[in-house]
Amino acid sequence: MTIGSERADGRAAARANALLRRVQLADGHNDLPWALRELAGERGWAADWASSDLTVRRTDLHTDLVRLREGALTLQFWSVYVPCRLEGHSAVTATLEQIEVVYELVNRYPEHLQLARTVDEAEAAFAAGRIASLLGAEGGHSINNSLGALRALHRLGVRYMTLTHNNNTDWADSATDEPVHNGLNDFGREVVREMNRLGMLVDLSHVAPATMRDALAVSEAPVIFSHSSCRAVADHPRNVPDDVLADMAAKGGVCMVTFVPRFVSQPLAEWDDRLRDAMAAAGADHRDLAERNAFEAGWTGGGDKPQVTVDDVVRHLEHAREVAGIDHIGLGGDYDGVPRQPEGLEDVSCYPRLFTALLERGWSEQECTKLAGANTLRVLREAEQVSRKLHPIV
Repeated sequence: MTIGSERADGRAAARANALLRRVQLADGHNDLPWALRELAGERGWAADWASSDLTVRRTDLHTDLVRLREGALTLQFWSVYVPCRLEGHSAVTATLEQIEVVYELVNRYPEHLQLARTVDEAEAAFAAGRIASLLGAEGGHSINNSLGALRALHRLGVRYMTLTHNNNTDWADSATDEPVHNGLNDFGREVVREMNRLGMLVDLSHVAPATMRDALAVSEAPVIFSHSSCRAVADHPRNVPDDVLADMAAKGGVCMVTFVPRFVSQPLAEWDDRLRDAMAAAGADHRDLAERNAFEAGWTGGGDKPQVTVDDVVRHLEHAREVAGIDHIGLGGDYDGVPRQPEGLEDVSCYPRLFTALLERGWSEQECTKLAGANTLRVLREAEQVSRKLHPIV
């Protein structure tokens, strides 16, 4: 049968739902905190964005507590993303505000969410029937070239940092900017070493392949891709080349395959190339997400936008399993970070559909357990172990 069709085998669906009630399901990247900020509009941070009720099914978000429970998600890295247009101290301030959003969510919904800073705390949250809530900083601009700021983010609970977002930092090249450093410069390598010491995972989503390779060469702890897919399947710069997937696996890392339509569909990646060229001709910046979404809304020059389905995501998962191995893949949906997700994966309630499709294709329950969360928990624990070795408590 076709993956993602409505004729899903009832036995596979039942097995998928039972599996996801039994094991901790982890997702590497969700942009709800920034989506809530955007809902406040011009009122900005001063607004009572928290009046947004997440205990009801929403139509303006991919994420709410009703659908999180339906999707059986029990470990979420909440992205404390800030856009690259915020620079210097403004980026640091906005990142702190985004961290506060997550703390407020946890405080407001304690029966559903539980802050976790360690693997033990994440597993305890699962045992208590709550969603383990971890923090991930998206973009090295959030530390403003300061190791002190990096340490402060760690104290506040941030457990991974994406080295860049869509623009280069002063110390690392992004996948979607013109190369300046040929990967990492000396300070960038020091950032990676400090992240190892702290026990903060090095996240290589968004970075250029040269940056990926430099970070892999420097890092003593396994690295992650919090929301990236496979470049061999869809040739988009946000995806991971096969040689990097193999090197990441050899060093114990995890690639959390994303659902972002532009990254998982080759026809849509080509359509996105045309959009980028049109924006460049109009003097607009494709790297700026708000600017891109606004331009795309009025753009008619690209032809029909290709449709993307759960089938496309499965192709990336199977390719990553082949190249990196089953012990080195996870999930990073990027819900509320893009306007629309693939058909069959429209919101956070849809994880069981994905696992149903995988079981129908012959994936074992052991393989699905590793993909669901065991690999993510393992890499977190290994980062903690490296930190203890590099920074023993005396």
